[in-house]
Amino acid sequence: MDLALLRTFVTVHRAGSFTRAAALLGLSQPAVTSQIRTLERQLGRPLFLRQARGVTPTTIGDELAHKAAPHLDALVEIAETGLEEDSSLRTLHLVGPPEFTAERALPALMELIGDHGQGFALRASFAHHDEALEGLAAGHHDLAITTARPRGGLLTATPLCDEELVLVASPRWAARLTSEGHRLQDGSGLEDLPVVEVHESLPFVARYWASVFDAHPAASGSVVVPDLRAVLACAARGAGLAVIPRYLCTTALERGELVALLDPSVPPLRTYFVAVRTGTLAMPHIARAHDWLLRKAAGWC
Repeated sequence: MDLALLRTFVTVHRAGSFTRAAALLGLSQPAVTSQIRTLERQLGRPLFLRQARGVTPTTIGDELAHKAAPHLDALVEIAETGLEEDSSLRTLHLVGPPEFTAERALPALMELIGDHGQGFALRASFAHHDEALEGLAAGHHDLAITTARPRGGLLTATPLCDEELVLVASPRWAARLTSEGHRLQDGSGLEDLPVVEVHESLPFVARYWASVFDAHPAASGSVVVPDLRAVLACAARGAGLAVIPRYLCTTALERGELVALLDPSVPPLRTYFVAVRTGTLAMPHIARAHDWLLRKAAGWC
């Protein structure tokens, strides 16, 4: 059986689409379709059911993928190891949310590249979960850091770390709430404060309110800026309350630039994942970066 046909088959199986598989393989969609039909003729059985959007594997298709994929991944690992020995530099393409990537992931990877001579270059870009996962699936990135676990077999995600969300405001706003006698434990009075957020939908405030108050926030954003570091700066200057990951606001809290308004017994958390295309951890430079991030993340929680 032709290994090229099996490689195309496994890619389609993981991608769930001839079109997406073609992009990953660098082939045209008709070429992918032709290869799958050739393999189906050789086996005498259909491997996929064609649907309006993508394809679904048949029972035979699932069985073949289960048997073939590990061996193909092993061959990729052998090939990539050989390439690495012949090439002094490989390039890792990383994507993730701007704040976490800049403050956590990139400094960690600089340690790997700079101190351990790991022999790969780095290209990083910023995107939030939907865009990041789409780019990873399309082959534009090697590693994606995301707050959403991907579905399907094309991408594989591993929990990286949890971040604690903190409700903060400037000392002036905190003093005002205290002087007016508001019961912060049930959110009393907070609905009247201006809010600083990354989006009009108030994703961080809404998550905090749902977790701590079991309610939806009544406020609307008075300042909306799509970067948590800018949210922190605006909140510290008195623009309103904000919900910010603790790793970003610890220094501001220690300096007294911000005040934590609440200390719930079970703080709201948000989970980060590191995602790859299934099978690509056979490539040594991707595997090293992936494993290093997981190792460093153990100290971030």
